[in-house]
Amino acid sequence: MKNLRNGICIALLLCAFAANAQTPPTSPLAPAAPSGGRKLTIQEAEALALKNNPQITVGKLRALVAKQEVREARSALMPTAALSLTAADSRAGSRIAAGLLNNPVIYPRAAAGVSASQLITDFGRTGNLLGSSELSAKAEDENAAATRAQILLLVDQNFYSVLQAQALLQVAQQTVQSRGVIVDKIQALAQSKLKSDLDLSFVKVDLARARLLQLEAQNNYENSRAGLSALLGFPDEQDFHPVEDSAPTAAPAGDVVPLIEHAVQQRPEVAALQYQVDSAAKYGRAEHDLVRPTISALAAVGVAPVRDDHIDNWYGAAGVNINIPIFNGFLFNARAKAADMETEIQRQKLTDLRNNIARDVRNSWQQSLQDYQRMEVTRQFREQADQALDLAQTRYNLGLGSIVEYTQAELQQTEAQIADADARYRYRLSQLELAYTTGTRP
Repeated sequence: MKNLRNGICIALLLCAFAANAQTPPTSPLAPAAPSGGRKLTIQEAEALALKNNPQITVGKLRALVAKQEVREARSALMPTAALSLTAADSRAGSRIAAGLLNNPVIYPRAAAGVSASQLITDFGRTGNLLGSSELSAKAEDENAAATRAQILLLVDQNFYSVLQAQALLQVAQQTVQSRGVIVDKIQALAQSKLKSDLDLSFVKVDLARARLLQLEAQNNYENSRAGLSALLGFPDEQDFHPVEDSAPTAAPAGDVVPLIEHAVQQRPEVAALQYQVDSAAKYGRAEHDLVRPTISALAAVGVAPVRDDHIDNWYGAAGVNINIPIFNGFLFNARAKAADMETEIQRQKLTDLRNNIARDVRNSWQQSLQDYQRMEVTRQFREQADQALDLAQTRYNLGLGSIVEYTQAELQQTEAQIADADARYRYRLSQLELAYTTGTRP
């Protein structure tokens, strides 16, 4: 009877172990259930970043500063007026006799007057300066748009990085849980002398490895959440739980040439640098115009209620001034040449930027193709690893396989699950990178 009871207990242990071994693993691609906090979609994350991220605000302020500089340049075309209040006392008949070529008489007086001036023409210089500032303002608008696109790309990348870390953490948690159950069962079998202590040591090693994987996954998850919180404009880590977009993934475009052409036409960085080239050219023309004459109109009128007998009670005058540059030590010539060189520098920067964008689009497109193909390979890898683990479990339960074969199959399944989850999110990230480099994201 005693042997019969022992046989029944052993049979029940084996059945329980086999039932656990045949239980299919939970899919690691399903996001782990959040423990609390606010759910966050990618659209909400982008809206928060546009509202709170300081770099977005800096870009907008720089664009506003550039618009004020346009007003500064335009002010040179408008009249200027000033109110003057003057009071003076002097010794009778005194004159300013030193320091100047003339010796004007100083009359005691108290007077008030208005003076005004208006630029008539400087033969295009002020107009070119105004045009240069307007183009610079447009360049800052495009720079602000480029900053916006860069921040949104970083937000999307960090958003999917959190999802990726969350999926890998779930794989690690499931691995620790399943290997803990196996350790308990092997330990029970070892105590019944049905399995060796060596088998128990192997599964305990696998459990320790799974716990290390869980710790690393947890650390990566917390780091990615902290990075996302910073991009959204929060100084502290927020309890956000990203929710994955259910939209299906589409295959990348089959030809990269249209993508490159679209990127060169749509990227705000290209538009900004093109405006800077045009602005530099306008400024260069303004510097060449320095050698031209400047014609201005001047007027002044006022009253002197307290005055010397030699002064009338009011005064008024108007005139035109023509200023013709003759020689200033080749200053204007040097400024014009420096402006021409700066224009050429901007043109070369534009050419270099277009070349770099073409390279980036080509690399992003190639990476997207590779990641798309990698998803299919990792899916097959996972299916094969699941089948291999099932066979290894069956062989081990029947006593035909070793614990080394079984634990190796477990390790391969974990690697396949991680690779499968990683491939999915890597393709999402490569799609975002491609959309950014081609200028197609909104």
